[in-house]
Amino acid sequence: MIPLPTGPVPRRAEAVIVGGGINGLATAVELARRGLKDIVVVEKAYLGSGSTGRCGGGIRQVWTTEENILLAKESVARYRDLAGELGLHTFFRQGGYLMVTEDPSQLGLLRDATALQNRCGVDSEFLQPEDCAKLVPHLNIDNLAGALFCPDDGTAYPFSVVWGYARLAAKLGVKIYIRTELRDVTLVGDRIAGVKTSRGDIATPRLINCAGPWARTLAAKVGVDLPNRQERHEIMVSESLKPFLDPMVISISNGIYFSQSMRGEILGGIGDPNEPHRSDPAHFDTRSQLRFAVRFAKALIDYYPPARTLRLMRQWAGLYDVTPDHRPILGGVPGLDGYHHICGFSGHGFMLAPVTARRMARHILTGEHDAIIDSLSLSRFERGDLQVDAFVVG
Repeated sequence: MIPLPTGPVPRRAEAVIVGGGINGLATAVELARRGLKDIVVVEKAYLGSGSTGRCGGGIRQVWTTEENILLAKESVARYRDLAGELGLHTFFRQGGYLMVTEDPSQLGLLRDATALQNRCGVDSEFLQPEDCAKLVPHLNIDNLAGALFCPDDGTAYPFSVVWGYARLAAKLGVKIYIRTELRDVTLVGDRIAGVKTSRGDIATPRLINCAGPWARTLAAKVGVDLPNRQERHEIMVSESLKPFLDPMVISISNGIYFSQSMRGEILGGIGDPNEPHRSDPAHFDTRSQLRFAVRFAKALIDYYPPARTLRLMRQWAGLYDVTPDHRPILGGVPGLDGYHHICGFSGHGFMLAPVTARRMARHILTGEHDAIIDSLSLSRFERGDLQVDAFVVG
Protein backbone atom coordinates (compact mmCIF):
# COMPACT_ATOMS: atom_id res chain seq x y z
CA MET A 1 0.00 0.00 0.00
CA ILE A 2 1.13 3.57 -0.63
CA PRO A 3 2.42 5.74 2.25
CA LEU A 4 -0.15 8.39 3.16
CA PRO A 5 0.56 11.81 4.71
CA THR A 6 0.23 11.97 8.48
CA GLY A 7 0.80 15.64 9.30
CA PRO A 8 -1.51 18.66 9.04
CA VAL A 9 -3.60 19.10 5.91
CA PRO A 10 -2.47 21.68 3.34
CA ARG A 11 -3.66 25.23 3.87
CA ARG A 12 -5.00 25.43 0.32
CA ALA A 13 -6.43 23.02 -2.24
CA GLU A 14 -8.12 23.33 -5.59
CA ALA A 15 -10.63 20.69 -4.51
CA VAL A 16 -11.48 18.82 -1.32
CA ILE A 17 -13.21 15.47 -1.72
CA VAL A 18 -14.93 14.00 1.33
CA GLY A 19 -14.96 10.21 1.36
CA GLY A 20 -12.17 7.69 0.81
CA GLY A 21 -14.29 5.06 -0.91
CA ILE A 22 -14.35 4.26 -4.60
CA ASN A 23 -16.35 7.34 -5.60
CA GLY A 24 -14.08 9.77 -3.80
CA LEU A 25 -10.84 8.19 -4.99
CA ALA A 26 -11.99 7.64 -8.57
CA THR A 27 -13.15 11.26 -8.77
CA ALA A 28 -9.78 12.44 -7.47
CA VAL A 29 -8.03 10.42 -10.19
CA GLU A 30 -10.26 11.76 -12.95
CA LEU A 31 -9.88 15.37 -11.80
CA ALA A 32 -6.09 15.01 -11.62
CA ARG A 33 -5.98 13.46 -15.08
CA ARG A 34 -7.71 16.55 -16.40
CA GLY A 35 -5.03 18.79 -14.96
CA LEU A 36 -6.48 19.91 -11.63
CA LYS A 37 -3.71 20.40 -9.07
CA ASP A 38 -3.68 20.31 -5.27
CA ILE A 39 -6.53 17.84 -4.72
CA VAL A 40 -7.13 16.63 -1.16
CA VAL A 41 -9.20 13.59 -0.14
CA VAL A 42 -10.26 13.36 3.50
CA GLU A 43 -11.55 10.14 5.01
CA LYS A 44 -12.59 9.93 8.65
CA ALA A 45 -11.62 6.25 9.02
CA TYR A 46 -9.60 4.10 6.57
CA LEU A 47 -9.87 3.79 2.80
CA GLY A 48 -12.91 1.74 1.86
CA SER A 49 -14.22 1.80 5.43
CA GLY A 50 -17.72 2.88 4.39
CA SER A 51 -20.03 1.30 1.87
CA THR A 52 -17.31 0.35 -0.65
CA GLY A 53 -15.46 -2.02 1.64
CA ARG A 54 -18.67 -3.63 2.82
CA CYS A 55 -20.34 -4.33 -0.53
CA GLY A 56 -20.70 -7.56 -2.45
CA GLY A 57 -18.67 -6.42 -5.46
CA GLY A 58 -21.43 -6.92 -8.03
CA ILE A 59 -21.38 -5.04 -11.34
CA ARG A 60 -24.58 -5.34 -13.34
CA GLN A 61 -26.42 -3.70 -16.20
CA VAL A 62 -29.81 -5.24 -15.44
CA TRP A 63 -31.84 -2.26 -14.19
CA THR A 64 -35.26 -0.81 -14.88
CA THR A 65 -34.30 2.85 -15.51
CA GLU A 66 -32.36 4.10 -18.50
CA GLU A 67 -29.81 6.18 -16.57
CA ASN A 68 -28.78 3.26 -14.37
CA ILE A 69 -28.54 0.96 -17.39
CA LEU A 70 -26.42 3.37 -19.44
CA LEU A 71 -24.09 4.17 -16.53
CA ALA A 72 -23.68 0.47 -15.76
CA LYS A 73 -23.05 -0.38 -19.41
CA GLU A 74 -20.20 2.17 -19.53
CA SER A 75 -18.92 0.92 -16.19
CA VAL A 76 -18.74 -2.72 -17.27
CA ALA A 77 -16.61 -1.61 -20.22
CA ARG A 78 -14.36 0.32 -17.84
CA TYR A 79 -14.00 -2.62 -15.45
CA ARG A 80 -12.71 -4.81 -18.28
CA ASP A 81 -9.65 -2.57 -18.57
CA LEU A 82 -9.43 -1.27 -15.02
CA ALA A 83 -6.76 -3.68 -13.77
CA GLY A 84 -4.33 -2.48 -16.43
CA GLU A 85 -5.28 1.12 -15.82
CA LEU A 86 -4.74 0.87 -12.06
CA GLY A 87 -1.79 -1.51 -12.22
CA LEU A 88 -3.46 -3.86 -9.75
CA HIS A 89 -5.50 -7.05 -10.13
CA THR A 90 -9.17 -6.18 -9.56
CA PHE A 91 -10.37 -9.82 -9.72
CA PHE A 92 -13.02 -8.75 -12.24
CA ARG A 93 -14.89 -11.79 -13.52
CA GLN A 94 -17.78 -11.73 -15.97
CA GLY A 95 -19.85 -14.72 -14.91
CA GLY A 96 -23.14 -12.95 -15.60
CA TYR A 97 -26.14 -12.01 -13.48
CA LEU A 98 -29.13 -14.32 -13.14
CA MET A 99 -32.05 -12.32 -11.76
CA VAL A 100 -34.95 -14.59 -10.76
CA THR A 101 -38.46 -14.22 -9.39
CA GLU A 102 -40.85 -16.57 -7.64
CA ASP A 103 -43.76 -14.20 -8.16
CA PRO A 104 -45.67 -14.61 -11.46
CA SER A 105 -46.92 -11.02 -11.16
CA GLN A 106 -43.31 -9.83 -11.60
CA LEU A 107 -42.79 -11.55 -14.96
CA GLY A 108 -44.07 -8.50 -16.81
CA LEU A 109 -41.52 -6.36 -14.97
CA LEU A 110 -38.72 -8.73 -16.00
CA ARG A 111 -39.86 -8.78 -19.61
CA ASP A 112 -40.17 -4.97 -19.76
CA ALA A 113 -36.76 -4.56 -18.12
CA THR A 114 -35.21 -6.95 -20.64
CA ALA A 115 -36.70 -4.96 -23.51
CA LEU A 116 -35.40 -1.65 -22.08
CA GLN A 117 -31.93 -3.10 -21.50
CA ASN A 118 -31.83 -4.42 -25.06
CA ARG A 119 -32.81 -1.00 -26.42
CA CYS A 120 -29.90 0.45 -24.43
CA GLY A 121 -27.50 -2.05 -26.01
CA VAL A 122 -27.31 -4.55 -23.13
CA ASP A 123 -27.33 -8.23 -24.13
CA SER A 124 -29.84 -9.56 -21.59
CA GLU A 125 -32.57 -12.14 -22.15
CA PHE A 126 -35.70 -13.43 -20.47
CA LEU A 127 -35.47 -17.05 -19.31
CA GLN A 128 -37.81 -19.82 -18.26
CA PRO A 129 -37.07 -21.70 -15.00
CA GLU A 130 -35.61 -24.72 -16.83
CA ASP A 131 -33.10 -22.41 -18.52
CA CYS A 132 -31.88 -21.29 -15.09
CA ALA A 133 -31.02 -24.87 -14.14
CA LYS A 134 -28.71 -25.07 -17.16
CA LEU A 135 -26.83 -21.97 -16.00
CA VAL A 136 -26.66 -23.04 -12.34
CA PRO A 137 -26.77 -26.83 -11.90
CA HIS A 138 -28.61 -27.91 -8.72
CA LEU A 139 -30.42 -24.57 -8.47
CA ASN A 140 -33.88 -25.22 -7.02
CA ILE A 141 -36.27 -24.07 -9.74
CA ASP A 142 -39.43 -25.58 -8.26
CA ASN A 143 -40.77 -22.20 -7.17
CA LEU A 144 -39.27 -20.02 -9.89
CA ALA A 145 -41.62 -18.21 -12.28
CA GLY A 146 -38.98 -16.81 -14.62
CA ALA A 147 -35.66 -14.98 -14.82
CA LEU A 148 -33.53 -12.39 -16.57
CA PHE A 149 -29.92 -13.16 -17.53
CA CYS A 150 -27.09 -10.91 -18.68
CA PRO A 151 -23.85 -12.78 -19.49
CA ASP A 152 -21.62 -9.66 -19.45
CA ASP A 153 -22.25 -8.70 -15.84
CA GLY A 154 -19.84 -9.75 -13.13
CA THR A 155 -18.01 -9.08 -9.88
CA ALA A 156 -14.76 -7.50 -8.70
CA TYR A 157 -12.92 -7.25 -5.38
CA PRO A 158 -13.75 -3.87 -3.80
CA PHE A 159 -10.57 -3.42 -1.78
CA SER A 160 -8.31 -4.10 -4.76
CA VAL A 161 -10.18 -1.45 -6.74
CA VAL A 162 -9.96 1.04 -3.87
CA TRP A 163 -6.24 0.41 -3.34
CA GLY A 164 -5.63 0.69 -7.07
CA TYR A 165 -7.40 4.03 -7.30
CA ALA A 166 -5.62 5.30 -4.17
CA ARG A 167 -2.22 4.35 -5.55
CA LEU A 168 -2.93 5.98 -8.91
CA ALA A 169 -4.31 9.11 -7.22
CA ALA A 170 -1.14 9.45 -5.15
CA LYS A 171 1.01 9.09 -8.27
CA LEU A 172 -0.98 11.91 -9.84
CA GLY A 173 -0.26 14.16 -6.86
CA VAL A 174 -3.49 13.78 -4.90
CA LYS A 175 -3.02 14.03 -1.12
CA ILE A 176 -5.08 11.45 0.77
CA TYR A 177 -5.65 11.89 4.51
CA ILE A 178 -7.21 9.05 6.50
CA ARG A 179 -8.35 9.35 10.13
CA THR A 180 -9.31 12.91 9.21
CA GLU A 181 -12.78 14.20 10.03
CA LEU A 182 -14.47 17.05 8.20
CA ARG A 183 -15.99 19.23 10.92
CA ASP A 184 -17.39 22.24 9.12
CA VAL A 185 -17.58 24.10 5.81
CA THR A 186 -16.85 27.78 5.27
CA LEU A 187 -18.99 29.77 2.85
CA VAL A 188 -18.43 33.25 1.50
CA GLY A 189 -21.75 34.41 0.17
CA ASP A 190 -22.97 31.69 -2.13
CA ARG A 191 -19.57 30.11 -2.72
CA ILE A 192 -17.55 27.34 -1.09
CA ALA A 193 -14.52 28.96 0.55
CA GLY A 194 -12.99 26.25 2.72
CA VAL A 195 -13.36 23.37 5.13
CA LYS A 196 -12.40 22.73 8.72
CA THR A 197 -10.97 19.28 9.50
CA SER A 198 -9.54 17.52 12.52
CA ARG A 199 -6.08 18.12 11.00
CA GLY A 200 -6.54 21.79 10.22
CA ASP A 201 -8.34 24.14 7.86
CA ILE A 202 -8.16 24.11 4.06
CA ALA A 203 -9.08 27.04 1.83
CA THR A 204 -10.73 25.64 -1.30
CA PRO A 205 -13.20 26.72 -3.99
CA ARG A 206 -14.53 23.18 -4.55
CA LEU A 207 -16.11 20.67 -2.18
CA ILE A 208 -17.20 17.27 -3.52
CA ASN A 209 -19.53 15.19 -1.38
CA CYS A 210 -18.68 11.49 -1.76
CA ALA A 211 -19.52 10.67 1.85
CA GLY A 212 -21.94 7.80 1.12
CA PRO A 213 -24.32 7.21 4.05
CA TRP A 214 -22.95 10.38 5.67
CA ALA A 215 -23.65 12.53 2.59
CA ARG A 216 -26.80 13.99 4.11
CA THR A 217 -24.91 15.08 7.23
CA LEU A 218 -22.26 16.81 5.10
CA ALA A 219 -24.85 18.46 2.83
CA ALA A 220 -26.58 19.94 5.88
CA LYS A 221 -23.38 21.84 6.70
CA VAL A 222 -23.90 23.93 3.55
CA GLY A 223 -27.65 24.26 3.99
CA VAL A 224 -28.64 21.54 1.54
CA ASP A 225 -31.35 19.07 2.53
CA LEU A 226 -30.82 15.72 0.84
CA PRO A 227 -33.69 13.21 0.68
CA ASN A 228 -31.25 10.34 1.29
CA ARG A 229 -31.53 7.84 4.12
CA GLN A 230 -29.13 5.15 5.17
CA GLU A 231 -30.33 1.54 5.19
CA ARG A 232 -28.58 -1.30 7.00
CA HIS A 233 -27.70 -4.52 5.13
CA GLU A 234 -25.59 -7.56 5.96
CA ILE A 235 -23.40 -9.94 3.96
CA MET A 236 -21.93 -13.34 4.76
CA VAL A 237 -19.07 -15.32 3.22
CA SER A 238 -18.46 -19.09 3.27
CA GLU A 239 -15.47 -21.36 3.17
CA SER A 240 -13.79 -21.78 -0.23
CA LEU A 241 -15.08 -24.39 -2.66
CA LYS A 242 -14.05 -25.58 -6.08
CA PRO A 243 -15.52 -23.34 -8.81
CA PHE A 244 -19.13 -24.30 -9.59
CA LEU A 245 -21.08 -21.03 -9.82
CA ASP A 246 -20.58 -18.65 -12.75
CA PRO A 247 -23.32 -16.01 -12.43
CA MET A 248 -24.43 -13.93 -9.50
CA VAL A 249 -27.88 -15.24 -8.55
CA ILE A 250 -30.29 -12.60 -7.30
CA SER A 251 -34.00 -12.67 -6.49
CA ILE A 252 -36.22 -9.63 -6.89
CA SER A 253 -38.87 -11.45 -4.84
CA ASN A 254 -37.09 -11.77 -1.51
CA GLY A 255 -33.82 -9.90 -2.06
CA ILE A 256 -31.32 -12.74 -1.70
CA TYR A 257 -28.15 -12.67 -3.80
CA PHE A 258 -25.13 -14.96 -3.87
CA SER A 259 -22.06 -15.45 -6.03
CA GLN A 260 -18.74 -17.27 -5.95
CA SER A 261 -15.49 -15.35 -5.82
CA MET A 262 -12.36 -16.23 -7.78
CA ARG A 263 -10.98 -17.61 -4.50
CA GLY A 264 -13.95 -19.97 -4.17
CA GLU A 265 -16.00 -18.42 -1.36
CA ILE A 266 -19.76 -18.06 -1.61
CA LEU A 267 -20.64 -14.47 -0.79
CA GLY A 268 -24.17 -13.22 -0.38
CA GLY A 269 -26.82 -11.37 1.53
CA ILE A 270 -30.54 -10.88 1.95
CA GLY A 271 -32.60 -7.94 3.11
CA ASP A 272 -34.79 -7.97 6.19
CA PRO A 273 -37.52 -5.31 5.98
CA ASN A 274 -38.62 -6.14 9.53
CA GLU A 275 -35.22 -5.65 11.12
CA PRO A 276 -35.39 -3.02 13.89
CA HIS A 277 -33.66 0.27 13.01
CA ARG A 278 -33.06 -0.87 9.41
CA SER A 279 -34.02 2.57 8.10
CA ASP A 280 -33.67 4.68 11.25
CA PRO A 281 -31.98 7.93 10.10
CA ALA A 282 -30.14 8.20 13.42
CA HIS A 283 -28.93 4.60 13.42
CA PHE A 284 -25.50 3.77 11.95
CA ASP A 285 -25.12 0.34 13.54
CA THR A 286 -22.89 -2.00 11.51
CA ARG A 287 -22.62 -4.79 14.05
CA SER A 288 -23.42 -8.31 12.89
CA GLN A 289 -26.62 -10.01 13.97
CA LEU A 290 -27.58 -13.66 14.40
CA ARG A 291 -31.00 -13.05 12.84
CA PHE A 292 -29.29 -12.30 9.52
CA ALA A 293 -27.13 -15.44 9.65
CA VAL A 294 -30.19 -17.62 10.21
CA ARG A 295 -32.27 -15.83 7.57
CA PHE A 296 -29.56 -15.99 4.92
CA ALA A 297 -28.61 -19.63 5.60
CA LYS A 298 -32.24 -20.76 5.27
CA ALA A 299 -32.78 -18.80 2.07
CA LEU A 300 -29.54 -19.96 0.49
CA ILE A 301 -30.41 -23.60 1.14
CA ASP A 302 -33.86 -23.06 -0.37
CA TYR A 303 -32.30 -21.75 -3.59
CA TYR A 304 -29.26 -24.00 -3.65
CA PRO A 305 -29.81 -27.20 -1.60
CA PRO A 306 -26.14 -28.37 -1.76
CA ALA A 307 -25.30 -25.33 0.39
CA ARG A 308 -26.67 -27.27 3.36
CA THR A 309 -23.14 -28.55 4.14
CA LEU A 310 -21.44 -25.18 3.72
CA ARG A 311 -19.58 -23.62 6.63
CA LEU A 312 -20.25 -19.90 6.88
CA MET A 313 -17.05 -18.18 7.97
CA ARG A 314 -17.88 -14.56 8.74
CA GLN A 315 -20.44 -11.81 8.28
CA TRP A 316 -20.52 -8.02 8.35
CA ALA A 317 -22.93 -5.14 7.94
CA GLY A 318 -22.87 -1.97 5.86
CA LEU A 319 -25.11 0.92 4.89
CA TYR A 320 -26.90 1.73 1.65
CA ASP A 321 -27.16 5.46 0.86
CA VAL A 322 -30.73 5.32 -0.45
CA THR A 323 -32.66 7.92 -2.45
CA PRO A 324 -36.46 7.90 -2.95
CA ASP A 325 -36.12 6.69 -6.56
CA HIS A 326 -33.09 4.43 -5.99
CA ARG A 327 -30.98 6.47 -8.42
CA PRO A 328 -27.86 8.48 -7.52
CA ILE A 329 -27.69 12.22 -6.95
CA LEU A 330 -25.07 13.85 -9.17
CA GLY A 331 -24.00 17.42 -9.89
CA GLY A 332 -24.19 20.74 -8.11
CA VAL A 333 -26.79 22.86 -6.40
CA PRO A 334 -28.14 26.05 -8.01
CA GLY A 335 -27.08 29.09 -6.03
CA LEU A 336 -24.15 27.35 -4.33
CA ASP A 337 -20.96 27.60 -6.38
CA GLY A 338 -18.25 24.99 -5.94
CA TYR A 339 -20.34 22.31 -4.22
CA HIS A 340 -21.03 18.96 -5.91
CA HIS A 341 -22.79 15.69 -5.01
CA ILE A 342 -21.73 12.16 -5.96
CA CYS A 343 -23.93 10.14 -3.64
CA GLY A 344 -27.23 8.31 -3.23
CA PHE A 345 -26.30 5.16 -5.14
CA SER A 346 -28.69 3.04 -3.05
CA GLY A 347 -26.17 0.24 -2.51
CA HIS A 348 -24.69 0.25 -6.02
CA GLY A 349 -21.96 2.89 -5.96
CA PHE A 350 -19.16 0.37 -6.48
CA MET A 351 -20.48 -0.79 -9.84
CA LEU A 352 -21.09 2.73 -11.20
CA ALA A 353 -18.14 4.67 -9.76
CA PRO A 354 -15.56 4.43 -12.59
CA VAL A 355 -17.85 6.03 -15.15
CA THR A 356 -19.62 8.37 -12.73
CA ALA A 357 -16.25 9.78 -11.67
CA ARG A 358 -15.21 10.36 -15.27
CA ARG A 359 -18.44 12.14 -16.19
CA MET A 360 -18.48 14.22 -13.02
CA ALA A 361 -14.84 15.30 -13.36
CA ARG A 362 -15.54 16.62 -16.83
CA HIS A 363 -18.68 18.35 -15.62
CA ILE A 364 -16.97 19.95 -12.61
CA LEU A 365 -14.04 21.32 -14.59
CA THR A 366 -15.79 22.43 -17.78
CA GLY A 367 -19.36 23.09 -16.71
CA GLU A 368 -20.51 21.16 -19.76
CA HIS A 369 -23.98 19.72 -19.58
CA ASP A 370 -24.22 15.96 -19.33
CA ALA A 371 -27.65 14.51 -20.05
CA ILE A 372 -27.32 11.77 -17.43
CA ILE A 373 -25.96 14.10 -14.74
CA ASP A 374 -28.72 16.60 -15.50
CA SER A 375 -31.38 13.91 -15.15
CA LEU A 376 -29.90 12.77 -11.83
CA SER A 377 -29.56 16.22 -10.27
CA LEU A 378 -30.97 17.01 -6.84
CA SER A 379 -33.57 19.30 -8.43
CA ARG A 380 -35.46 16.29 -9.86
CA PHE A 381 -37.05 15.76 -6.46
CA GLU A 382 -38.50 19.28 -6.48
CA ARG A 383 -39.73 18.78 -10.04
CA GLY A 384 -41.27 15.45 -9.13
CA ASP A 385 -39.37 13.87 -12.02
CA LEU A 386 -38.95 10.49 -10.34
CA GLN A 387 -38.48 7.16 -12.09
CA VAL A 388 -38.08 4.55 -9.38
CA ASP A 389 -35.72 1.72 -10.21
CA ALA A 390 -37.35 -1.53 -9.15
CA PHE A 391 -34.23 -3.66 -9.01
CA VAL A 392 -32.64 -2.59 -5.69
CA VAL A 393 -32.10 -5.70 -3.56
CA GLY A 394 -29.89 -7.00 -0.79
